Amino acid sequence: MQTAFPSPSSCFRLLAALGLALGLTACATPRVDWPARIGHYTYPQAVADLGTPAKQDKLADGTVVAEWLTSPGYTYSHTSPRAEGPFYPTYPATYTAPGQFLRLTFGPDGQLTAWKKLYK
Repeated sequence: MQTAFPSPSSCFRLLAALGLALGLTACATPRVDWPARIGHYTYPQAVADLGTPAKQDKLADGTVVAEWLTSPGYTYSHTSPRAEGPFYPTYPATYTAPGQFLRLTFGPDGQLTAWKKLYK
């Protein structure tokens, strides 16, 4: 009894098609049109879509201001050599990227009244 294995070219084609399909679906994240949601989007919908906010505050007039962390900040540092003299001293280099937040403001009626992207 002989076992048939797929040819290497058909395996390559299958893997290439699978990689292409995964790559295209990863890029298909829809962008949210926040201006279009003003007056038509509620706080419970935001919590269902975005999860629990990182910060929220309810004002005296019933307005709710909530912030969601959309991308955490980070710090990257390294040392780089300088090609000066016989000893090659190093110097530190540091890059800090702020965290990205989405601030949504909901009026007393519960509808979205404003939105803003923040970098902290």
